[in-house]
Parts: sequence; structure tokens; C-alpha cells
Amino acid sequence: MYNTKNQSNLYLKLPVTSVNIKKTRNFCDQRWDESILPELIEYIRVPNKSPMFDPDWQKSGYMDQVVDQFTTWVKHQKIAGLQLEVVRLENRTPLIFIEIPGQGASEKADDTILLYGHLDKQPEMSGWREGLGPWTPVLDGDKLYGRGGADDGYALFACLTAIEALHEQAIPHARCVVIIEACEESGSPDLPYYMEALSDRIGTPDLVICLDSGCGNYEQLWCTTSLRGLIGGELTIEVLDEGVHSGDSSGIVPCSFRILRQLLDRIEDASTGFIQDSAFNVDIPHKRIEQARNAAAMMGNEVFNRFPFKEQTEPVQNDPAELILNRSWRPALTIIGADGLPDIQSAGNVMRPKTTVKLSMRLPPTCDAEVASEKLKTLLEENPPYHASVSFTPDWAASGWMAPESDPWLEKAIDKASMRFFDKPAVHMGEGWSIPFMGMLGEKFPDAQFLITGVLGPGSNAHGPNEFLHIPMAKKLTACIASIIADHFNK
Repeated sequence: MYNTKNQSNLYLKLPVTSVNIKKTRNFCDQRWDESILPELIEYIRVPNKSPMFDPDWQKSGYMDQVVDQFTTWVKHQKIAGLQLEVVRLENRTPLIFIEIPGQGASEKADDTILLYGHLDKQPEMSGWREGLGPWTPVLDGDKLYGRGGADDGYALFACLTAIEALHEQAIPHARCVVIIEACEESGSPDLPYYMEALSDRIGTPDLVICLDSGCGNYEQLWCTTSLRGLIGGELTIEVLDEGVHSGDSSGIVPCSFRILRQLLDRIEDASTGFIQDSAFNVDIPHKRIEQARNAAAMMGNEVFNRFPFKEQTEPVQNDPAELILNRSWRPALTIIGADGLPDIQSAGNVMRPKTTVKLSMRLPPTCDAEVASEKLKTLLEENPPYHASVSFTPDWAASGWMAPESDPWLEKAIDKASMRFFDKPAVHMGEGWSIPFMGMLGEKFPDAQFLITGVLGPGSNAHGPNEFLHIPMAKKLTACIASIIADHFNK
């Protein structure tokens, strides 16, 4: 374990205070320019794909390479009392555990803030523009291109920079615990084991800060109020033992792809995308509807214009508020992969024996993923057309999460931070993706307050080609985190 000398006596005679806006902004900007960006550039070069996409991650060594890089940087930070450890449970991805004692002459210094991020990455994905690539960092103006910088390799650096900004101004703060996991993009399968193993050391946080989420624009602080759940699996339709001449068999043997279309129609209305069964739907809370309308007023048509639509392609509807609710509170089905389909150059006139597709369904935040997964399997497998051989193998079931109501102090601190460093009020909105860690923490710490935010805004394209980190947004967000941590002490 790495330790820095505790100099907390510096704070004993200081009154509780808030951040100096100019000093905090300058410190965060300088730290980003001189220290964080060079580290992220090196981090992007490393193909440390999450275990789901690199089963041989231990042999490849990329995960350990990033852990070594991150911890080396941590050891150079001037944060009084910082303790650093890389925790390694057997047959699990590593976890970076950092503890920073509370600073200040108050019992509030003994409260705990838990800050979270991850360092594993999604796979390469095709379609990167010329000159860009997943493992090729490119700094272009205000953007740093490459896989993982925004999702969310920056989190460790932002968390510690925010805390160090407080130390630079001798501003008191509560005890901070930072955990950086290495399997979030695989659904965080190892994290529950670490949470159990480190339970006594983590304690009971009354504030959780996660930097793995998104923003509707780069002009203000965005707070995530909910995250969708996720289910999925492989659907296989088999009609033959081997491929046969299509001229001989078509019209007699049912096409496996046509059966696939029929099965999908059981789940989704193809004309609207509406998911019909009640097992996948919930009543949307009124407050979340109002927040969606407010976010839509801020974003306008940017709700859909931010996506790279091909030519004249249109969104499923034009009401920004309804689109926000679609991506945060309504289920949606996507086919994310397929087998059994030869590439065009190799496609002969053959009736293929089978078709397999990988299904991914996003669920409302309060929908039970296990129940929904069982229902999906039943709907797809029962009474198959033509008595074809149909099987659905689930491989993912993660329930979503809805934030508890924020205490007045946190609402005020969030809005104040946004006004301080963006000159605009904060916005609250549900997000469409999943962060399994949040649901896990919500159950483990039901009395905690949550600040879920991030830098994944318009065009940042996490998981896809041309992913980038918006640097000015990341700098301002770092300053906002410092402000909120200081205000937590003053609540």
C-alpha cells in the first residue's frame, strides 16, 4: 500500500469555506493541460478491452499496464494522507482503491464520499474516420479522440484533481474513497466481490459520485436521474441440417430469416419500435416527465441532431421530450450482431440452414431485468412458426436504477457548481445506458445521495467509432466536483 504523509493539521484552525472560483478553474485547467491530457493520450494507446471482449486479458497484460500507469500518476499527486492500493482478488480483474482522510476540524470530516470510475474499454468498432482509430490518440482542438478517454478513463484524474484543488486552497472536505474498477464494460461482474471484500474499508458513504455518465450539451452540468436496465442474448432459428439450393427449396422450406421477422414481431411493433408486453414497461414517474420536458427545452432539436443520421433519415418522432423519455424510460430493442449470413461476395443461391442474431433490449429503470429476461425467452421460443428449431440463450440481465430524491443541500450545490463554472443552471435527465454499479450501490447504501454525471455528450460516441473527450467540458466538470465536495462539508 502506498501512503502520503498526513498533513491534516493544516485545516484545524480554518473556518469552513467554499472554493475560490478563479483559483479552482485555473488549477483544474492547468492540471488538465500539463498532466492529465498527456496521461490520457498514453492511456488511449493501450487496447485494454474489457474481459467480455478479451477473455485472455490476464495473458495480454494490457489491464495491468493501465493499472501501473494510473497508480504511478496517483503517487505523484500532492494530496495529504492519500493511501493507494491495487486490490487483486483471485481470478478477478484488479481494482484501484484510494482513501483520502477527511480534512477539517469537524465531525463532518469523518463522513464518507465514494467516487467511482472504470478503466476498461469497449472493443475497436469499425467506421473510424481517416486518421482516427481506437488506439490512436488524436488531439484535435478541444477534442481528444480515441477509445476510453471519455468512457471513462478520465474519471480517476478528475476525481483526484478536484480533491487536490481543495487541498491547494486548504478547504475542508469529508473522507473520500475512490474506486476504479476494470470490468464495467462487461457488466461489472467482479465488482460485487470487491464491494464485499472492502466493505469495512469503504464504510457507509452518504454521497456517491460517478463520472461515467453523459451530458445533453457541453454548456452546463448534467445530472443523471436514472439509468436503463439491459437484457439480451442469442436467438437462433434452424430450419435445415445443411444449406440447400434455393431454387430447389424456396417455397417449400421456410426461410429462417422470415421466421426471425415473425418472432421479432412478437416483441416489437416494426412500424413504431414500441415494445408491447407489459413485462418490459413501467409507469413513468411524473417528476421524471417534468425533468424530461425541461431537458428538452434546453436541448431542442439537438436531442436528435447530435446523432450522425445518414442523408434524409429521420428520428422515430420529432418531439424532443418524448424522445428523451424513449431513451430513458421506455424499452427498446436492437439487433447488435448476426451469424449465419455470409458476406455479400460469398453469398451463393443457397437456402441457409440457420440464422442467429444477438439481441439487446434496454429496459425502464425500475423494470425487473430477471423477470423481463424470462419473459423474452418465453415469447421467442413458444409455438415457433413451422415448428422450426428456435432457441434463445440469455447472456445479460441487469436491472436499471433510479436516483433517490436529492436533499436540498445537494440540489443547491449542483446548481451552484454549474452556475460557477458554466454560467448556466444544472439540468437533470435520465440516461439510456446502464451502469450496473449504480443499482448495486443503491441497494447497498439506500440512504446515500447520488451525483451521477459525465462528459459523454453530443457526438462523443462512446462505444462507437470516432469516440472523443470534450476537453473544456471535462475541465469544468472537474471544477464542479471540487465545488460540490466542498459544499458537502458545509451542508
